[in-house]
Amino acid sequence: MASSSSTAAATATETTTERRGIPGAQFVEDVETYLNQSGLDVNSALSFLQERLQQYKLVEMKLLAQQRDLQAKIPDIEKCLDVVATLQAKKGTGEPLIADFEVSEGIYSQARIEDAESVCLWLGANVMLEYSCEEANDLLQKNLDNAKASLEVLVADLLFLRDQVTITQVTIARVYNWDVHQKRRMREAVTAEKDS
Repeated sequence: MASSSSTAAATATETTTERRGIPGAQFVEDVETYLNQSGLDVNSALSFLQERLQQYKLVEMKLLAQQRDLQAKIPDIEKCLDVVATLQAKKGTGEPLIADFEVSEGIYSQARIEDAESVCLWLGANVMLEYSCEEANDLLQKNLDNAKASLEVLVADLLFLRDQVTITQVTIARVYNWDVHQKRRMREAVTAEKDS
């Protein structure tokens, strides 16, 4: 359940942009105006901004995990494409392909492959399908293109997110410093009043 201060602060930041569900951070030029427009006191504003910063950090962790998965997946797809291309190149030459393959973790065996017409590809969830070499090449190329495009989008999302984190951190510092300055001015005013 969102508090009224969080709702007010969220309303104040709705004018900023968003990227694929990641809300944009509002750069606060004038802290006093920001607090008045959002209807927040300093502590509520700092609390809202810290909460938003934590949300950004969680999204960043999720995106970084997706990026690592894609970066691991792309070389595997490229390796499969190379194997299919090698099989296609050897096809019809009468020359067998001698290959080492992993039977189990750390256990390898050697295979002699002659004129392969098809290959089997793991699709995930313990599912393997047999494809002709041409179909396998097309599927793998499509998967590679999709993975690279997804990686580009993720990198752009991460850059956007890092900008939002920086803006939020700067805003937190500005609000905090403004509050310290206001308290100092109030103390000086009280001291000046006592002295007169």
